[in-house]
Order: sequence, then structure tokens, then C-alpha cells
Amino acid sequence: MDTADSPRTTPPPAPAAATAAAAATGPAAATGPAAATGPAAPPMPAASLRLLRTAGFVSNFDRFCITPMLLLIGTQLGVPLTTVMLAASGYFLAYGLMQPVWGLLSDRLGRVRVMRLSLAGAAVAAFCSVLAPGATVLIVARVAAGAFFAASIAASITYVGDTVPAAVRQRPLSELMTAFALGTAVATVIAGALAHYVSWRLVFALPGVIAAYLIVALRRLPEPPRAAPGALLAPFKVVLRSRWQWYVMAVAMLEGAVLLGFLTYLAPALEAQGASATLAGAVSALYGVGSMAAAQQVKRLVGRWTPVRLIVVGGVQMAVAFGLATASQSVPALVGCALLLGGGWSFMHSTIQSWATALSPAARATGVAMFGVALYVGSALASALAAGPAEHHAYREMFLTAAVLTVPLTVAAAVGRARYRS
Repeated sequence: MDTADSPRTTPPPAPAAATAAAAATGPAAATGPAAATGPAAPPMPAASLRLLRTAGFVSNFDRFCITPMLLLIGTQLGVPLTTVMLAASGYFLAYGLMQPVWGLLSDRLGRVRVMRLSLAGAAVAAFCSVLAPGATVLIVARVAAGAFFAASIAASITYVGDTVPAAVRQRPLSELMTAFALGTAVATVIAGALAHYVSWRLVFALPGVIAAYLIVALRRLPEPPRAAPGALLAPFKVVLRSRWQWYVMAVAMLEGAVLLGFLTYLAPALEAQGASATLAGAVSALYGVGSMAAAQQVKRLVGRWTPVRLIVVGGVQMAVAFGLATASQSVPALVGCALLLGGGWSFMHSTIQSWATALSPAARATGVAMFGVALYVGSALASALAAGPAEHHAYREMFLTAAVLTVPLTVAAAVGRARYRS
């Protein structure tokens, strides 16, 4: 019988060893190096982690692949850039708005089932994008793709939260962050090249093929036990009653604004200095390289360093990154900025993300989804507010603002994590 379609609704009685291991899942267990001195928790099976990484990779690839192709698509479809931009903005809007919907469904139907259902819709939307005869169909298809691909990353993170003790949870989460960053980097680098030399339709076909493969492959992923579902909106009540959930969402909103919102303007800042679009895109893609390299370091440091220390190191990297961009918008300065921002993301965001998975265990998927909503809202607000200065090429002042905002972000995240107890 398909394990993904037949979840157990109540967990089995825990043996003594499992009970002892569960005691380590409280947030306090991960607050110091001593957390690593107890018995080693069993790692997540490599095959399971590989499937989750693939799901996250394809979601991020699909989300970021359209940006370098906008001009080319507009030219070939015979529509202005503002029309094609609706495909990108509509995608991002649907992606953010569907986070709580998928979270609620995941808490009711199961993590794996929701991933498979959403990927089925995503595959159809991707192939509709390939076959789109004009801009209207393409826009509708891309909005649908954003709505369906929105489930993959949050469901993958929630699955880790369900199956890995909190004391070591950040290790597989760092692996997921590496896959997410790889999806972003690959999309940024190769989408434009494939669109130019082959066809932009091929770029949309790639995530469709991978999504179709995952629909079948995820049958092998066991569904984690979960409590029997109650009232439809019960998970939202659980999540929104938690004061810590609100605190972490506020931190996520500021993090999304500081990092993701201002990251958007690295490429335009370079192009304003005369760099080509190809070079600007390649420099921006180094953010993914920095994130992947730092994620490997974080994986080794979890348990040896406290979460607070990881957050502070991430914050310092982000502050230095934006400091470099403030001092100069040259290629070497923005290369350093992109690499350091990637490192800051892996150190800080993976730590806050791991924290978010522990806040509402009874409605974990909904809690993680609300965390994602806060992150994307912060990113959208900062991008919108920075559009005016960017239009006037005031990049120095913009990056200085980001550097200054990194300080309260780091303090709020570190102090909150130090004070948090389950």
C-alpha cells in the first residue's frame, strides 16, 4: 500500500529510548555545545533527504528561472516588458499567498501527500507554460505554477521537523538550504543562457519533468505520524496563540527585508556601473555559491556552537557584506557582498528556521508556513520601498540602510533565541 496515501493518524507509544531522545527535542537542548555530548541521534536516511532536497531544488529553480528571461520572452511573444512582468510578479504573489493554505492542508492530509498533490499541479502548470501560445496563457500558467510549487519547500522543512530531534535538526536543514541555494544559483546562471541559445520554453520544461519524477519517487518517503485532524482552522489557532510564534515571524519579516529585499538590487547596482546583464547575473548567482559553502560549515558546527553564536556570525557576515556594497559597487566589492550574504543566510536563516520548526509541534506545517509568509512579506516590502532609490541609482544609501538594519535584526534574533524555552 502507498505509504504516502495511508498516514497513521496517531503516533505509537514511545519506548524508553525514544522518550529519552524526545526529551532532547526541546529548544533548551540545543542551546549549548553540551547538546552534542549525549547519544547521537539517528540521522535522516540519505534517500529521504535526497528526495526532500530535490523537491526544494526544483521549487527554487522554477521560482527564479523567469527573471533572466523576461526581455527575451517579451520580444518573442511581441508584448512589452510590463506585460511579461505580470508572469513573474503573479508567480511570487501566488507563491506567498499559498503558504498558509498548503500548511493547513499538510497538517490535515500529511506532508508527503501534500507534496505529491502540489507537484502534480506544478508539473501541469510547467508544461502549460511550455506550450503557452501567448502572454495571457503564460501569465496564468506561471501564477498556477507559483501556487503549486509553493508547497515543496515548507513541506520539506516540516518533514525534517517531524522526523529529526531538535538538537540535531539544523544539520539536515542545512542540507536543504544548500539545495535551495543551488536551485537559485542554477536558475540564475543557466536560464538566460538556455533561453538565448535554445529556447525559453525548455527552461520551463525542466522543472515540469523533475516534478513529474518526484510524484512517483515520493511514494518511497514514509509519512510521519501526526495527530488526528480537528477543526479546519484549529492549526491557525494553535500557531497564533503562541507569543513566540509572533516574535519569530517578526524576526523573519525583518530578515526577509534586510537580506532578500536588498539582495534583489545587486545586479541592477552592477549594471548601473556599466556591467553587462550576463556579468551582473553571474555575480548575483555567487550568493548561492556562498550559501552552499557556508551550509557545509554550519552542518559541522551544529551542536558545537550554540544557536545564538551561529546567528551572530551570520549577522556579522551580512553587515560586512552590505558594508562592502556601501563602500563600492564595483565587481570585486559586489562579488564579496554576494558570497558573504550567502554565508550569512546559511548561518542565520537556517538557525532561525530550525527554531521555527519547534514552536508549534501540534501544527508544525502551519507554523512553518506562517514563518514563510512573514519572510516573503518582508522581502516584498523592502523591494518595493527600495525601488525609488534604485531608480535614481542611490545604491550606496540603499546598501548602507541594509547594513544598519542588520544590527537590530541580529540582536533581536540572538536575544530571542537565547531567552526561548519550550
